[in-house]
Amino acid sequence: MASRKSQSAGLLLFRGGAAHLEVLLGHPGGPFWQNKDDGAWSIPKGLIGADEAPLSAARREFAEETGYHPDGDFLPLGEARQPGGKVVQAWAIEGDWDPALIQSNTFEIEWPPRSGRRLTFPEIDRAAWFGIADARRKILKGQMVFVDRLLESAMAVCRDNR
Repeated sequence: MASRKSQSAGLLLFRGGAAHLEVLLGHPGGPFWQNKDDGAWSIPKGLIGADEAPLSAARREFAEETGYHPDGDFLPLGEARQPGGKVVQAWAIEGDWDPALIQSNTFEIEWPPRSGRRLTFPEIDRAAWFGIADARRKILKGQMVFVDRLLESAMAVCRDNR
């Protein structure tokens, strides 16, 4: 099992049925991501605390990065090792939230590098709803599996309800 420092947990908020499924993704803040779009968006997520349950960490991180506290039935989407080695655990939760209401926590970095100036940026500078095709284009490559697993679950529910 990976150390807690290399484990994150997050939530994939979704709305609509299998035919019109949309997911909420966040765009990372800060100068590195400023001009990146396709392949840069992420599920709201963050590190799991030392004595924290992964789902609790996912809920906390989602609230810290968006200002929204979704509640309901959390669908486990499993885990995925990211290209950099970090393991992300994710859950899906159905909900409808206006991303214009985003209130993200912030981080501070030296910018530009070696300038001595410290600037503050939001962890997520914006959030948006995407249909599945657009989400696959926007999301970080290593997290695409969570969108696919959500879609598989939605399709299974539709088959079971026939």
